[in-house]
Amino acid sequence: MIDAPVVPPFPIRFLALRSCDRVRCENATNTPTCHRDLLFLIILLSLFLSSMGCGKGEEPKPAAMATDVPVSVTVVKKLKLESSLSLVGNINASADVNVIAETQGTATAVFVKVGSSVRAGTVLVQVDDEIPRSTKAAAEINFQKAQRDFQRAEDLYQENSISASQLDASRLAVKAAENQLDIARRQLDNTRIKSPIPGTVNARYVDPGTMVQPGKPVANIVDIRVLKVRVNVSEREAFQLKPGDRVEVSTDVYPGTVFLGTVDNIASKADEAHTYPVEIVVPNSAKHPLKAGMFARIAFKSIAPTEALTIPRVSLVGSIKDAQVFVVRKNIARLCTVVIGKQSADLFEVVSGLAEGDTTVISGQNNLVDGARVQIVNKQ
Repeated sequence: MIDAPVVPPFPIRFLALRSCDRVRCENATNTPTCHRDLLFLIILLSLFLSSMGCGKGEEPKPAAMATDVPVSVTVVKKLKLESSLSLVGNINASADVNVIAETQGTATAVFVKVGSSVRAGTVLVQVDDEIPRSTKAAAEINFQKAQRDFQRAEDLYQENSISASQLDASRLAVKAAENQLDIARRQLDNTRIKSPIPGTVNARYVDPGTMVQPGKPVANIVDIRVLKVRVNVSEREAFQLKPGDRVEVSTDVYPGTVFLGTVDNIASKADEAHTYPVEIVVPNSAKHPLKAGMFARIAFKSIAPTEALTIPRVSLVGSIKDAQVFVVRKNIARLCTVVIGKQSADLFEVVSGLAEGDTTVISGQNNLVDGARVQIVNKQ
């Protein structure tokens, strides 16, 4: 394949032709004509170069400009902050007692079962009482004999038949016999194991025929007519509460049902976790009965609202203990450390680090670094 001859552009060909004419013109006598042709070539070359510069080629790109980060902001201002303290605690019985046996013997009868309601003094278990009953009878006989001996001794002393020391010995014998009778009565009474409190039998540990031992429990009685809810609070919260404060108690068992209670006491000493146990008294409901051992959510309603500098919860960067926010000044975002105080549903109290009127970022802070330029697209 034969390549086609390369034909130079028209201005170049014209320039070549005019160059030949210039050579001829140098030998000619018509000098003004050559000058005119040379001027024409210069104008034509300028037009060609101009057309090359304004062609449809790619235009140079402008230098890249830094883009401002779009953010939404809010103004720090003072508001009344509701201190709605809500914690999870355990529901306990007002009384939870293990009934302990004080005698030894075989259980001849058991009068209650798990779930039975009892009063204070109700007999739960009867232990074999044959020996204690006989001991009591002997103690009664000895006591009666000691009394009669003392009466005779008094008569003899009035007749000066015995000395005063003999009379005192007879009087002491009566006291000793009386003490032995009291012991025998107590031992007989211990064979009838009774409930010390009113409540419900939560557990029974003996059956008829079981050998009862002193110091061993025979039943567990709980009183849930009034419940005690225990919860631990921090140092700050412990000094905001006082006995008698009203609280609201709710459970997952009865959604939407609120039980009213009062703070009974606040511990004077912190536990190992540096929290203070608080005990709340809640009357049990007949319509919606609660049981000991349940979880409950306690809402303290007695803490008065306070006016303080606040920021939305969404503006926080990092944890509450190491809280930071972005503050916008002259379209520059600055990362500031703040100290958080009270908390509400969607607001935080700012103890230090911000001033009233500061502008904080509430949206878009994930794309920010300290010192970044921002563009405010929404201000609340």
